[in-house]
Amino acid sequence: MNFFLATLGVLGVASSGPLIAATLGATTVSALAIAFWRNAIGAAVMATPVVVRDPRQFSRLTARDFRWSLLAAVALAFHFACFITSLQLTSVAAATALVCLQSGWIAVFQLFRGVRHRWQVLVGLGMAFGGVVAITGFDMGTSPDALPGDLLAVAGGALAGLYTLAGGKARETMGTGTYTTLCYGMCAAVVAVLALGSNQPLAGFEAAGWLGILAITVCAQLVGHTAFNHLLATMSPLLVSMIILLEIPGAALLAALFLGETLPAGTYAGLGLILVGLAVVVAGQRRQKPGYPGTTKLAELGTD
Repeated sequence: MNFFLATLGVLGVASSGPLIAATLGATTVSALAIAFWRNAIGAAVMATPVVVRDPRQFSRLTARDFRWSLLAAVALAFHFACFITSLQLTSVAAATALVCLQSGWIAVFQLFRGVRHRWQVLVGLGMAFGGVVAITGFDMGTSPDALPGDLLAVAGGALAGLYTLAGGKARETMGTGTYTTLCYGMCAAVVAVLALGSNQPLAGFEAAGWLGILAITVCAQLVGHTAFNHLLATMSPLLVSMIILLEIPGAALLAALFLGETLPAGTYAGLGLILVGLAVVVAGQRRQKPGYPGTTKLAELGTD
């Protein structure tokens, strides 16, 4: 059963990049519309069991709960804006690998907060960011739009790290359902404001566009993340975190099969370097002693 759920989870999150790229390329759907509806639908789905069990949970939220949830929501909104836009400029494989630097960015943010990591974490960070340099270097020679797309994906990964850290603080006093409902709902509101400011429509699309939005929401948001959240109850966080990293080669493979995406050999080498580096970072963090200030707890498993 665990193997089936892990496979389902990897396929779900790995399909995010290819599905978004296909929807943006073949329909009139805007980048922010995908982010808006994905979070709005996610909030509605997550709110249903919370309201059924105990609707008073929302009335018991404190100002602290709202502050951390709002910070997480804003970071998540800009993460989606950066990542989805990057898929219009660079390859699916590169954008996915660069945005998956989330765990690496968390370790970097902790360094600035004075946390001393094990040497394995630092080595893994060096490898992962070395992979970034390799990817961006090769992409510069393939398309003038690829470098801005890569930079947007890197920014998306940093914002995802901030979202996870803020979400971790919110989750100290909030249940999963309450937090995700509030965070996704506020994220959708922030995205709506961004769409209004950038004149990107949130509706009025053809049937194929709505089908793409629904497929992205179901596969990545509901199936992929739900599978991994369930696995946390039966598997170690280290193993789950390692499995999630399979999103990088998974997205590259799906993009090659269904979108015909081909990349220079050096770009694939960069993807591999990021994958190995992040695995070292995750393993190094999980080996730290309980209560050690460098140890982090996943607030949400992935954002793509």
